[in-house]
Amino acid sequence: MKKMLLALFAVAAVAAGPATAQASRQPAAAGHAALLARVNVAESEFKIVLNKKSAGRGVVIFKVTNVGAVDHDFQISGRKTKMLKHGQSETLRVTFLRKGAYAYKCTVPGHAAAGMKGVFTIK
Repeated sequence: MKKMLLALFAVAAVAAGPATAQASRQPAAAGHAALLARVNVAESEFKIVLNKKSAGRGVVIFKVTNVGAVDHDFQISGRKTKMLKHGQSETLRVTFLRKGAYAYKCTVPGHAAAGMKGVFTIK
């Protein structure tokens, strides 16, 4: 009888193990949502306006829209959108692993010099 109770206890402990491990993973998964930031970027002649100037470390999704009359693109941290015509948008997903200041710009010749540049901060 003791052996049977011990066996049932062991089975119950093993069965509860994965459930407990699964439950402890859920808060960590919820924390990942905090690692995602969305930034709207509007480009026109000759400026770039971001609705947020900073974010925490992790994935930042830049939604870049050309609201200007001439073609523009957007470059940050080695990633770049395609050339966007008036009214076009593109999403750029960038992972920032380190805190710091990251320069962004339009790479069309002369546009950055005319003011289409800035710095995005990762906290």
